[in-house]
This record gives sequence, C-alpha cells and structure tokens, in this order.
Amino acid sequence: MKTLDYIPTNKIERATKLVATGVKVGGNYLKYYGGKALNREISKEALDEENAKDIYDGLKSLKGSALKMAQMLSMEKNMLPRAYVEQFSLAQFSVPPLSTPLVKQLIRKNLGADPEVIFDTFAAQSINAASIGQVHQASKNGKKLAVKIQYPGVANSIGSDLSIVKPVAVRMFNLKGQDVEKFFKEVENKLLEETDYELELAQSRQMTEECAGVPNLSFPKYYPEWSNKRVLTMDWMEGIHLSEYTDQENTDPQINQMLGQSLWDFYMFQMHCLKKVHADPHPGNFLISPRHELVALDFGCIKQIPEDFYQPYFELSKEENLNNPSKFQEILRSLEILTPTDTPEEITFFTDLFNRMLRLLTLPFHADTFDFSDAVFWNQIASLSQEFTEDKEWRKMNGNRGSEHFIYINRTFFGLYSLLFDLKAKVTINNYMNFV
Repeated sequence: MKTLDYIPTNKIERATKLVATGVKVGGNYLKYYGGKALNREISKEALDEENAKDIYDGLKSLKGSALKMAQMLSMEKNMLPRAYVEQFSLAQFSVPPLSTPLVKQLIRKNLGADPEVIFDTFAAQSINAASIGQVHQASKNGKKLAVKIQYPGVANSIGSDLSIVKPVAVRMFNLKGQDVEKFFKEVENKLLEETDYELELAQSRQMTEECAGVPNLSFPKYYPEWSNKRVLTMDWMEGIHLSEYTDQENTDPQINQMLGQSLWDFYMFQMHCLKKVHADPHPGNFLISPRHELVALDFGCIKQIPEDFYQPYFELSKEENLNNPSKFQEILRSLEILTPTDTPEEITFFTDLFNRMLRLLTLPFHADTFDFSDAVFWNQIASLSQEFTEDKEWRKMNGNRGSEHFIYINRTFFGLYSLLFDLKAKVTINNYMNFV
C-alpha cells in the first residue's frame, strides 16, 4: 500500500482537496446522465460506485475528522447506497499509512527519542491505519506492544473540516433552525476528545477496570510511560478484526453466540450501570482472540449519559409507553423530539414517525431473548428507512429533532445491532445483570 509523506493540515489545503473531489463527482454525474440519454438501461449503481470511490480517495489522503465522518456513515447500512457503505467501511482499519521517515519524526517529537531507542524493537511499517491514527508493533523487555501514533494536524483541523462538510450534512439529514449548531458542537467535542490520547489513556484504564467482570471479554494494558497526547502505547493483542472473523465461512455458531452475548453484556453493563459507553462500536475496534475471546480496543470515544437523558430515553423502549399516546408525547417533549414551536401537522407526523420507528428498534427489549440474525427485522428497518427518506412531506419539515445526546447513543445502538447481525447472535437481554 502506498504510504504518505505529507498530510494537508491547513484549511485552504484541505478545502482545495475536497473541492477537487467534488469536481470529480460532478464529472461522474455528467458522464452518467450523458450515457443515460443514449442507453436508459444504465444503472445508477455504477454512478454510486464511481462517486463512492472518488469521495473515499479524496478523504483518505486528508485523514482526520473528514475520514472519521465517512467511517461513521459506513455503519449506517440502511442510510447509504451499498457502494458507499463498502468504500467508507475501509476507513475503519485500512487507509494509506504514514511513511517511515514521518513516523520516526512523530515519535521523536512526542516521546523525545527515536523509536529504536525507546523500544527494543519497532516495526516501521504500520499494522493498522485508520482515520485518526495508525498502529505499529513494538516490544520492550520481552513484552509485545501496540504503539498508536496520531496523524499530524488532525486535532487542529477538526473545526475547519466540519465547517466544510456541514452544508452537506445539513442537506442530507434535513436539518433546519438554529439548534442545528448543538449537533455539530457535540460531534466536534467528541472528535477533539478522540485526538487527546492522554484522555484516552485515562478512559481506557478506568473502563477496562470497571468492565473486568464481563465474561469472555479482554482488554489491553496501557503504558503511560510511553504515551502522551499524540502517542498511546498498550499491550499487543493477538486476534483478527471482528469483520474478518465474520467474513470467514463455517464459523462455529456456538462461538458466535458466546461472542455476541459478551458484546451485548459489555454494552448493557456500560449503559445501565456505568451511565457511560464506548460509543465507537465498529468492527475495527474489536478483535477475536485465538481463544475466542472478544477483545475491546480504543476507548477514545466515551459518551457520558446524563441522568435526565437516560431515564426518558429508556422509557421509550417500554411497550406501555408506546401504547399510551399522551405519555409517549410527554417523553418525546422531554427529549426535545417535539418542540414548543411545532405545528399540529408536525406533532402528528413526528409522533407517528417515532412511534413506528421505536416499536421496531426496541423489539430486542420486549422479550427475554432476541435473534439479531432475523432477516425480517432488518428488512423492516430498511423499508421504514426508505419510506421516510423518500417521504416528500418529511422534506418540508424540520428534521432537526431531539437532544444532542441522541447522536452518539443512537450511533452506539446502531453499531451494536450491526455487529450482532454480523455475528448472527441470539442474545439474552438482561444477562448483564448477573455482573452488577
């Protein structure tokens, strides 16, 4: 894979790169519609594939928050065309790494010496390269280590990157009104936290200690003596990424079941007992060890769940509240889904929308067990998503709904559901209470 000697860090350079990507996409549309005029059978899937590739190619050279947004979108399998999901999912753990000279320069700058001086061995070629940093294998005193190095300029470019992608996001998600700023502020704050490896070190050590009681789950040990704001050193964990594991043929259903239950218990314990959660559940952040343990990595994105959000949020999962119109609307107002300025038409529309959506998405909580491989469940999600995406009435209304806390909590649940689907796992819903 080609390595990078340089990453654009200032606003003008990054904006220029994104504009150039936009020109390519515009050319693809011209080519598509020109061809369509001559041959009506030309599929839009070909256009999606070209656009997805060109957008990803543009983002992967920028790294940082622009690529992180692509990674987040890759988990929204029912929101984007398949071509975009496939391309953007590469951002989870497979992007062009930094060159060896740049890696050494960054280690020297952050830890005060060349990597060969600090560690007994250090692999100059990265093992894993993602949106914010890349991982190198090293060793010290006979212990195998993973050294995560942050890409230069990532933290300083977050604000400018978001300002560039903001107009696209506003249009894509039909956001209107002044309150839209709170959503972008939430994303910006979380991305800034993810670039602070000292914070990640503290969060990692605390979370791994608090979740140590969940069975069949393991974590790396972290080393502050070889870490700072831009470098993070931890144990090297043997295993393959969860997506690689689920891509294998003829995996053992019993092992998959065990892994899925551990994953579910891990998240429910965090949600309900710790009131904070690992809010980046994508396949690149989980390994399957040779002993078939689930290995949880990367605690850079931890979402605290305020009590005044936690209580009404989980009240929405109860059937009795879904069946009580006045109580349901009361909860929607407390979560800022319904607002004082809503018209009667908007109240009716969004009450119906969220009731239908929640009846489906909270199904796992309405039984003792739930099978996440259920194709009917996923087909219903896809159908409902498509229905409202294509709804012309929805386009006329303000899609800016809910507390800013929804962004990462919903992202966590959608990511978790997706991973459990990949594992074809049937889970016991309240099993986590055994470890409280």
